[in-house]
Amino acid sequence: MTMIHIDGSEKSGSGTVVRLAVALSALVGEELHITNIRAKRDKPGLRPQHLASVKACARMCDAEVRGAEVNSAEILFKPGERIEGGHYEWDIGTAGSVTMLLMSVLPMACFADRETSIQVTGGLFQDFAPSAHHMQNVLFPTLEKMGVRARIEIVRPGYVPKGGGIVRVGIEPVDGVLQPLMLLEPGEVRSIRGIALSSHLRNQRVSERMAEECRAVLAAKGFRPRIQSVWDERALQEGASLAIWAETDSGCLLGADQAGKRYDCRGFGERCYGGPVPCRSSHPLCGPCRRPFAVYRAGGHRSRGDESVAHREVWCPDRDRWEYGAHRGDRVPD
Repeated sequence: MTMIHIDGSEKSGSGTVVRLAVALSALVGEELHITNIRAKRDKPGLRPQHLASVKACARMCDAEVRGAEVNSAEILFKPGERIEGGHYEWDIGTAGSVTMLLMSVLPMACFADRETSIQVTGGLFQDFAPSAHHMQNVLFPTLEKMGVRARIEIVRPGYVPKGGGIVRVGIEPVDGVLQPLMLLEPGEVRSIRGIALSSHLRNQRVSERMAEECRAVLAAKGFRPRIQSVWDERALQEGASLAIWAETDSGCLLGADQAGKRYDCRGFGERCYGGPVPCRSSHPLCGPCRRPFAVYRAGGHRSRGDESVAHREVWCPDRDRWEYGAHRGDRVPD
């Protein structure tokens, strides 16, 4: 079996390098050796959220793993012969991003031997990672156009620092290969929708205030968004999140989201508004969401947002080597 070597300190040096590398290693069936994991970060090595992704991928493909422990700067990952569907439950143990873990196992579940159901506990809403609402309303509907059948249920919100959020996800294996997706123009906005969520903050009207602020910002730009106010009492702590997404006449779904600061709703709508349409990036799939599906496709994948994805190693079957994407943004999700 061929051994793939990756220097985890290259380019962004983020934890996403690890998350996607182990998933792609399982998909192509090649052993993986990663060194210098997150070497440029303030706390280098594997953190609990990255370790959870490695262990999740290993469990799904019965991989042999060495170095899978917190603070480890090096891992060896030897995938098994097949990817097994079925039911899985994982608890990150911190407020680490649930969606980033799902980004690792989602490509694997698409090519599993049967349907996969997953329950993950951790953080659902935090900065520098796509939220569960983004996954539910932007990522999954876009991937459906490529033949991915996935659904997500938000059981309980989870915020920094306590986490404790719960999602349930179901993924059916794809029929053969993923279909090509061509989204070359963002198009004109047809509608904008959103969710203003707050937990244990109903008396302070946080959900309504976020929604009002967002409507005002977008109305000033000529849009008429429909923002739903949602109040929650199940989360382990107070918290808030605002997510908005636009549907365009070219078939794009463009989304943005941000976790709330304590009782501060001012500027939320402005921070989520990113130009002619609200967007996390110029492509309907942000970097960590998009790359695995850009690789495993049939016929091609093109978009005008190619320059917007984060630096990360990507296996290119047609070039028989690992390559990097390019990043243009404030910070690579970790």
